[in-house]
Amino acid sequence: MSTTSDKVFDATPEGDEPTLKRVLGPKLLLLFIVGDILGAGVYAVTGTMAGTVGGIVWLPFLLAFVVATLTAFSYLELVTRYPQAAGAALYTHKAFGIHFVTFLVAFAVVCSGITSASTSANVLAQNFFGGLEINGWMDMPGRGVITAVALGFMLLLAAINLRGVGESVKFNVVLTLVEMIALCIVIGVGFFVMAQGTGNAGEIFVFNDYQDKGLFLAVTAATSIAFFAMVGFEDSVNMVEETRNPERIFPRTMLTGLGVAVILYMLVAVSVVSVLSPTELEQVREAEGAALLEVVHKGSPDFPIDTVFPFLAVFAVANTALINMLMASRLLYGMARAHVLPRPLGKVLPGRRTPWAGIVFSTLLALGLIWYVSSDPDSNIVANLSGTTAFLLLCVFTVVNVACLVLRRKRDPNREVFFTSPGPLPLVAALLCAFLAGPWVGRNPIQYQVAGGLMAIGVVLWFITWLITRKTGTGRGEPAGMQNIGDDQVPPQPPGR
Repeated sequence: MSTTSDKVFDATPEGDEPTLKRVLGPKLLLLFIVGDILGAGVYAVTGTMAGTVGGIVWLPFLLAFVVATLTAFSYLELVTRYPQAAGAALYTHKAFGIHFVTFLVAFAVVCSGITSASTSANVLAQNFFGGLEINGWMDMPGRGVITAVALGFMLLLAAINLRGVGESVKFNVVLTLVEMIALCIVIGVGFFVMAQGTGNAGEIFVFNDYQDKGLFLAVTAATSIAFFAMVGFEDSVNMVEETRNPERIFPRTMLTGLGVAVILYMLVAVSVVSVLSPTELEQVREAEGAALLEVVHKGSPDFPIDTVFPFLAVFAVANTALINMLMASRLLYGMARAHVLPRPLGKVLPGRRTPWAGIVFSTLLALGLIWYVSSDPDSNIVANLSGTTAFLLLCVFTVVNVACLVLRRKRDPNREVFFTSPGPLPLVAALLCAFLAGPWVGRNPIQYQVAGGLMAIGVVLWFITWLITRKTGTGRGEPAGMQNIGDDQVPPQPPGR
């Protein structure tokens, strides 16, 4: 028998309110995951990582992959048990039942998507004007022009997102193929240089302590940076209500996507080390998204690849931003339907069946963030935004891994189990994520400040929601549907077409 308390994170339509459309199969979901993991991350952080550890830059990518995969196991255990769009927030509430904690986790995930998309927008603008400069069409403009292009790009993404997930995912297919081609160009240039005998293949296993941190701390710092390039797999759980038969296709598809990404990343890292000298590796540390462009420019002097590559990078980075904004808007939709955010944020366009209110809200936040971080002419925008994204997600992943352990004890023995993370891996993943989020990894303090400011906005929104729900008399200050939730009660899924 269903009660009001069973309807937490229920996406079932109320009245004539339309639901989301199930359009994602295994192939589109795989391209979605691969496209989200690839893109802005490898362009944004490879130079910083190389300027931290030198030739062994591939190692932090591998370690970040291990941590991400352990966490992905927990996500898979949870998403196959609770196939609903709210993702980490749903798992947190099912495990702990504390509305405030649930809200903070949800808002942290939303903010991570917005900071990631903002990073992508800035990298896109830098690469776009870099391509114009390399081709001799114009000089690199000032930060104001670059910021204006980044803001305009976010508005374009909102328009694409409003048309519908079907159109957005089809656009994602094209962009994913483009970004894979771009990375293959980098890999091809690196191996071509090695084949010619002019590369630095011997540097691949050399550690360069550019910042006098020692091997362990330097690799740890680089791994925390590399984690930004590995995130994205978690976004897919927020598309679960738009996926056909999600319980069965998610495990294999998510793990395949992570595997494809890390192979490409490690090959890119080898190419970077093979083409650039140790001195050049140190110099690209401060270059915002320019390390791969430098590899192509130096490694292919007899081919005009470097004149085209920046524009391929633009498409690759655009893909990351698109998927992150898709995720943020869908999460806002799921939380609003659960009365954890104001209900108006759950509004869906009747014709397109897209969450227009969530799209508008997340876009406004992204525009404000880009404007804010661009106001300081001396800041490294890409490094700080990407670092903030990684920090927020590492905190969220720590909570999700712990939630996986808690919910495992509450599992209904008569319920079908589609996927289980092996043994104590959720605990190991929680400890690793918490370690990489700590100040000992050498994270810039401004990243904690930005994250703290965003979460402060979250607290204000939580208080507003609390006041609204208390005034409407839905419970002791808690949103409707949050009281006395059953541990294993999964709401019915919306019909798909």
